[in-house]
Amino acid sequence: MNVDDARALMEEWTESESLRVHMESVAACVAHYARYLEPDHEERWTVAGLLHDFDYEKHPSAEEHPFVGVKKLEELGVDEEIRTAILGHAEYSGVPRETPMAKALFACDELAGFIVACAKVRPSGIADLAPKSVKKKLKDKAFAAAVSREDIAKGLDELGPIAEVDQTQHIQNCIDAIRAHGDRLGLL
Repeated sequence: MNVDDARALMEEWTESESLRVHMESVAACVAHYARYLEPDHEERWTVAGLLHDFDYEKHPSAEEHPFVGVKKLEELGVDEEIRTAILGHAEYSGVPRETPMAKALFACDELAGFIVACAKVRPSGIADLAPKSVKKKLKDKAFAAAVSREDIAKGLDELGPIAEVDQTQHIQNCIDAIRAHGDRLGLL
């Protein structure tokens, strides 16, 4: 599956603009890491980012998401690595994150959502957002309370050693990746 097909499937299954922005943001972040870790597979990593939550709107329960979506992807012939990475982004699935793609998807998922939330409360959006501001907001448990700070930390623990990034650099990488698409995502 290519990026255009993945985006079309995501849009077919997802009406919520905010959920679409989330998946696009995660895809941008994951693509950043693909360029560094597996440059020949950037499109596949982007597909994983675009589709990791595509079934969530229709199947939000832990019993169904992401299992329903992954089953659909299997029917469509999407490769196992992408499907396994999508399963692994949900801690409750019990699927281990063993590949760089799976680790990057998990590490970028909650953080991308948090960065978008930070951008939406700033007059300049993501244009001048810095890691320092994101870190400060992470300490405020009332801000974007649904975002798992534990998953953000765990994702960095898993991705950091293979991508050679610390928290500040990981946040900056994700900000830069999302900022590159900021106009299209309504974040500038």
